[in-house]
Amino acid sequence: MPTSPATRRGTGLAAVTAAALLAATGCSDNGGAGSGESGSTAKPTDMASQRLAWKRCPAPDTAEGGGTAPSPLPGGAQWECSTMTVPLDYTKPDGATIKLALIRAKARDQARRMGSLVFNFGGPGGSGVATLPSFAKDYEKLRSRYDLVSFDPRGVGRSDGVECESARQLDVYYAQDATPDDAAEEKTFTDGLATYAAACQKNSGTALPYVGTANAARDMETMRKVLGDNRLNYFGISYGTELGGVYAHLYPKSVGRAVFDAVVNPTENSEQGSLGQTKGFQLALENFEKDCVARGDACKLPGSTPQEVEAHITGLLDRLDKQPIAGIGNRELTQTQATNGIAQALYSKEFWPLLEEGVDEADAGSGALLLALSDSMNGRDEKGQYSNLQAANAAVNCVDSKERFTLEQTKAKLPEFRAASPVFGDFLGWGLMGCTKWPVPGQWTTPDVSAPGSAPILIIGNTGDPATPYAGAKAMATALGKGVGVEITYRGQGHGAYNSGSACVQDAVNGYLLNDKVPAAGTVCD
Repeated sequence: MPTSPATRRGTGLAAVTAAALLAATGCSDNGGAGSGESGSTAKPTDMASQRLAWKRCPAPDTAEGGGTAPSPLPGGAQWECSTMTVPLDYTKPDGATIKLALIRAKARDQARRMGSLVFNFGGPGGSGVATLPSFAKDYEKLRSRYDLVSFDPRGVGRSDGVECESARQLDVYYAQDATPDDAAEEKTFTDGLATYAAACQKNSGTALPYVGTANAARDMETMRKVLGDNRLNYFGISYGTELGGVYAHLYPKSVGRAVFDAVVNPTENSEQGSLGQTKGFQLALENFEKDCVARGDACKLPGSTPQEVEAHITGLLDRLDKQPIAGIGNRELTQTQATNGIAQALYSKEFWPLLEEGVDEADAGSGALLLALSDSMNGRDEKGQYSNLQAANAAVNCVDSKERFTLEQTKAKLPEFRAASPVFGDFLGWGLMGCTKWPVPGQWTTPDVSAPGSAPILIIGNTGDPATPYAGAKAMATALGKGVGVEITYRGQGHGAYNSGSACVQDAVNGYLLNDKVPAAGTVCD
């Protein structure tokens, strides 16, 4: 069954993949550490002192999503790529190692360079090597004094990327019914989860116990030293905020200037997080529906009230549950893929026209656009190849979270999810079983992000964010501790704030990162 719009966490890659779509369419202890251990975890000095060999970047490989080599930066500067060696298991620093893929763009003003600014764009499972160049224009002001750096976290892309099923198998897996209605469909659903987990174990079993967030945070501490920075300057988006919070907990004295955008709520377990996402996507859908009604006849969807527009969408999904329609090539659009595609389009207000057009076309019997949106969420390109985005997403989430839901437990929770959203409730409710068959046990119920002694961390919450609801920002600021989290609010739509175009948000972030000007807590931006 498809991974829900991120099993537990929102993915920061949605904007990248949907932008590409627009163009195209017109049992382990997880490496030794719960997040509660101190920063005195094993730090292999030989690896911390390694020297990176930077070379011109190749094109992203299939696991990173494919595409072409990154274009030169403004002024003609080239992107550079390298690999960094880290322990597979930090409790065995002299044991097996893996290589992490890195990318950087050097600061324009080397004389006033402030160090490196490391990005994680979320997922978990997103390739930073492939994503950073796509967003380069948004961060050009920050490149004035920072080397912009990103990486494929362990288990992602070229960093020993997790492999599960083949592309042909994934086409079947993502098309199957993720909201079973009877015992036969329930068996198909649970069998699919077991088969998928077994494929991950067969193809990536050695790595699975070590791909969790705590080990990724340790990797960033090694990276900080290898890059030659006294402190880690960091920009985390979506799941990247959780990774940043865990890093701050493990290494509070190593935190430099840090920004968390589209903030994960670190106090919620997987059930609470999924229910929060259900409400978040429902809110975003309702905002879309209100916009449709306000545009009157200019909106292609029928309905004179938001409720009528939503009834039209749920009616389409009900019909697809009974009978899929033509999609792309010989693939049909199923109810599951349509729901997934609708969720993808809600990650940004810029993609609302795709949602409107996709639903309208599906009404007429063509599911191509909604299927393309779903493919984008699942990391499938036009050639039928899949990145390892969702495989890595499952691997990281399931080695992080201890929770494993039985069929009976999941069914008992469905009414609450359905009450939260007629469109996404079943989809995200059944998604609770995403780790049930996973071959590696999880590490925590919620991560510890308390970071006493850390430098201030700027926390940005977006009131209309579907994947990381607004309440997560305050929860993160509180959990980091007094004097650490500095919360600001963006009153907008979509996933994240800095890339929304808000001058207020960008001024606050740039002022902090470039001039050490900490904005007033409680600042509100429109």
